[in-house]
Amino acid sequence: MVEIASYGTWVSPITAAAAAAAGGGPDWVDLYGTDVWWTESRPAESGRVALMRKPADGDAHEVLDARWSVRNRLHEYGSRSWLVLPDRVVFTNWADQRVYQAGWDGADPEPITPAPEREHGWRYGDLLAGRDGQVWCVRETVTGDAPTDIRRDLVALAGGQVRVLGASHHFLSGPKHSPDGRHAAWIGWDHPAMPWDAAELCVAPIRPDGTFGPHRVVAGGPREAVCQFEWEDSASLLALTDPDGWWNLHRIGIDGTSRNLAPADLELGGPLWRMGCRWFTPLGSGRFAVLRSGGQLAILDERSRTVTDVDTDLTAWRPDLVAADGVLYSAAGSASLPVAVVGLDLSRGEVTTYSPQVPPFDPALLPQPRERVFGKVPAYVYPPTNPGYTAPDGEKPPFVVYVHGGPTGKYTPTVNLDVAYLTSRGIGVVAVNYGGSTGYGRAFRESLNEQWGVVDVDDCATVALALAEEGVADPARLAIMGGSAGGWTSAASITSTRVYACATILYPILDLAGWTAEGGEVHDFESRYLEGLVGPWPQQRQRYAERSPIHRVDQLAGPVLLMQGLEDRICPPEQADRFVASLSGGGIPHAYLTFAGEQHGFRKAETQRTALEAQVSFYGQVFGFTPPDVPALELRV
Repeated sequence: MVEIASYGTWVSPITAAAAAAAGGGPDWVDLYGTDVWWTESRPAESGRVALMRKPADGDAHEVLDARWSVRNRLHEYGSRSWLVLPDRVVFTNWADQRVYQAGWDGADPEPITPAPEREHGWRYGDLLAGRDGQVWCVRETVTGDAPTDIRRDLVALAGGQVRVLGASHHFLSGPKHSPDGRHAAWIGWDHPAMPWDAAELCVAPIRPDGTFGPHRVVAGGPREAVCQFEWEDSASLLALTDPDGWWNLHRIGIDGTSRNLAPADLELGGPLWRMGCRWFTPLGSGRFAVLRSGGQLAILDERSRTVTDVDTDLTAWRPDLVAADGVLYSAAGSASLPVAVVGLDLSRGEVTTYSPQVPPFDPALLPQPRERVFGKVPAYVYPPTNPGYTAPDGEKPPFVVYVHGGPTGKYTPTVNLDVAYLTSRGIGVVAVNYGGSTGYGRAFRESLNEQWGVVDVDDCATVALALAEEGVADPARLAIMGGSAGGWTSAASITSTRVYACATILYPILDLAGWTAEGGEVHDFESRYLEGLVGPWPQQRQRYAERSPIHRVDQLAGPVLLMQGLEDRICPPEQADRFVASLSGGGIPHAYLTFAGEQHGFRKAETQRTALEAQVSFYGQVFGFTPPDVPALELRV
């Protein structure tokens, strides 16, 4: 029997606790010999990151015990955090940011980098195999008390010593040596550019003492960004770069010659938020596995100069591609299949899974996204979905506009139980890839330049209003929500438009002036990001003030729910604290939830559960329904 009940009151087996328990998932997949390795987030263990190994002749198992969390703080967003060598595994540990090594069995890890004089005073990331058994990586050194006081070097770890090999730019990827061991290559960029604006591929000779000589830039430049490279042979590299406005695969000679292997208006790369991503991997005979638009697997054939999608049920692949003997390995999923570590036999089309990929609930409860374009704005629409319920005739559902982070990011549909938690209760969701999102070329990405708080706000409103005009959504029951940069857009929207009845704002940016190096509330990696997104600082000081939600509290269109991790180094809690203080006594209903031990984004199962339940209770109070089995959130005025 299908029960008739108002949207928002439907009963669902997808509880907040169940959604949190199904969170986490694999990351940083790689292959050593015939063994598949990866990391795995554990929300039930306070967000710890476990290192996993699946031998060819055995079951997948955890390598290190519960003391270890294999994660690092390079650029604050982290990077590839482990490396397998013939006799050991090397990894970064979250608690102290030191590098450790252990046998393949994980027994008795020991540090191979010294203890810093101050907490997290040295951070290491993007671990790679160097020459002569060394580990090569990037080291960050904290040089002062400001969050921007950071120096970076390319270093070698060997014999318990850390040796500086060289440096070229303020920001660096880990170095890779050529097959003959005579040259090293890496990616570098400087403020005020972000890596997707201008990033250079550097090549340097390796001196007899093992350090790097003067480097040459062989690709990249002021309006060209290299996002991945691999040595092809000792005289050439393969690199994803965008001199023509699209990340395409090029062959780059160490003399600087370049050839686009398959010119196309397609993005085959992505933004370097984390060092170590692999959007392509060679397959041999002039063929390469590539990721189109950030997640669709395809094959690039340089002989025919074509890029052809691979027909598979897995539609969202992670940038962890690695191949051996005709089998492609990565983490992949779809809107119906959870992200898992998989191996795809490219000749037979057979998929082998190495980590769980069973839908955690009846697939009928999982909403299937409808890909739409509203004007020029791509979006994915998730209607309310629950086979046990239907709404009364004529009732239109409430809808939440979901804003991805970055803002230089992209929403890609995978099994998302945070979304299903809402849709299975009768609340629609639409995820918007607003101007500035990746996957649509440099011009689309740069449409947000100096327009942050304008283009993103307008594009989200365009989608929300279109759904209301079509009768898909109730125009009086629209909400907006997002975290980080998505939190900014949510806050900017609820303080500058009358489209939404309320906003959920997670670990946000709320005061642009504070999020500059001068303001002191921004970390080094993004400390000049706003010069591109908003305008030169301090010349555009007035623009920074006018767009900041912190200065527009009196223009709030409706209630707000804020949630913040207290250990967030990227969007620190001071901004949310000030915003909430200005709300006190102003007559606007609001709630502010803070979480000890959480950084940027929520990793603990208990936090994720509380955040989901708080959202549904919040929407119920604003939209006029009582969600069943959800604790009431206290709103203040």
